[in-house]
Amino acid sequence: MIDVASPAYARLEAPAASPAEVRPDDLAWLFYTSGTTGVPKGAMLTHRNLLFASQAYFTDIDRLGPGDAILHAAPMSHGSGLYGVPHLAAGALNVIPESGGFEPEEIFGLIAAHRGVSFFAAPTMIVRLLASPAAGGADLRNLKTITYGGAPMYVADALRAIDFCGPRLYQLFGQGESPMTITGLPQSDHAARRNLESCGYARTGVEVRVVDEEDRELPAGEVGEILTRSDCVMAGYWQNPQATAQTLRGGWLHTGDVGSLDEAGYLTIRDRSKDLIISGGANIYPREIEEVLLRHPGVAECSVVGRPHAEWGEEVIAFIVRRGDVTAQELDALCLEHIARFKRPRDYRFVDSLPKNNYGKVLKTELRRMATP
Repeated sequence: MIDVASPAYARLEAPAASPAEVRPDDLAWLFYTSGTTGVPKGAMLTHRNLLFASQAYFTDIDRLGPGDAILHAAPMSHGSGLYGVPHLAAGALNVIPESGGFEPEEIFGLIAAHRGVSFFAAPTMIVRLLASPAAGGADLRNLKTITYGGAPMYVADALRAIDFCGPRLYQLFGQGESPMTITGLPQSDHAARRNLESCGYARTGVEVRVVDEEDRELPAGEVGEILTRSDCVMAGYWQNPQATAQTLRGGWLHTGDVGSLDEAGYLTIRDRSKDLIISGGANIYPREIEEVLLRHPGVAECSVVGRPHAEWGEEVIAFIVRRGDVTAQELDALCLEHIARFKRPRDYRFVDSLPKNNYGKVLKTELRRMATP
């Protein structure tokens, strides 16, 4: 019981502090990039950026209210925390797992315990939920939306997720430099099982282009770097004017991701530009090979990287996490059936797990080190 005469009670009864006065372009958040391809950089996010991202959530993903909840199943320092902002604005509940981590059984229990539950997850987290023994008896009646992104969601995994939780999935493509808000694949496309190889179309108020090495816009179907422009794009990198000028040249955010737009405006990401494999002068996109490898029921996870080769420049190496019995010969036959011979892996490495950062992204820089003799 609190003593009403105590200083502690007086502090509880004190009037609320006045809101801070800020301008839309004042710095609100130093959002550090995940650093999967190099040293993390601090993206300077303004109040305008956060307001735009929150409004885009309400417009494109979900309506929210005080009866809803967001489950912080991923680190709040990144995507989950960013989507905590629109939930806070709507008066919704922010739920933090007691474990402080991602435990599928605990996640299912929290979904059952709260109403109108949404959460952000990396694709690898969704795969873990699907593989959990607790998935069989999970009560998903309170589940509202799973928003996923931050890494490729392979079509095979997306189909399994739709079978499991129905039309409650929204895929986003975003970066720390344009937080959570570049393109989106809505719930309706998931329900219809269409365009799952893509990451959707430009979010409300967002422009997206695909360009060549001279920043010239490419026609539909051609592969190039993905650029975006909106009020969600960062002000620049903290204390790094050189990287800022390079990334924001011409008034567009250069994402470093490689992809193509179709005639309807759907964006398909091929890979990070730094993950592109060049072998014998030919461009090889690891994701194309990974999609094929995941068709084998014995493959739980995989990741493809390039390894230096004296004659060809690079050769393709595949790291495989087994779900069941699978051999290199079976995987080689599968690749030869579905992709060009020169794209197939020259070596298959079977591992217990893939190295990942705290946000569930596969660390291909580490895999390249492991692949080099």
